[in-house]
Amino acid sequence: MDTEASVPSLVRAYVLPRVVLVGGAALVGVGGGVVLLVALSLVGFSPVGGARTAFALSSLTFGVGLLGWSGSAMAGRGFEAMQEHLDTNTNWTEDDSRRAMARIGGFGAGAMTTTGVAEAVALAG
Repeated sequence: MDTEASVPSLVRAYVLPRVVLVGGAALVGVGGGVVLLVALSLVGFSPVGGARTAFALSSLTFGVGLLGWSGSAMAGRGFEAMQEHLDTNTNWTEDDSRRAMARIGGFGAGAMTTTGVAEAVALAG
């Protein structure tokens, strides 16, 4: 088997869709971080205090996504089997759950990046 010819196809088939999924969520998180910073400044937070509060909220979102993803990976098949056994007729799958948690984690990572940069700029200025 020619490994050099198969590596680009493996990257296209496996890595690229996941980078698009998490990267797209991170870009949305960047926008969410900006919106959160503006909202906190309108409420009366100082630039540094608002950035620190927004970072804490963003890291909470990232942590929920990370914890949810790992929970989906560990217990997902068990939940699928339980639903099949109970005949609940839901469309929930482990893959859907992991995909959703990856999006939530990516959103939190993007917002964390934005708020971290905003805090660094606020401290430097």
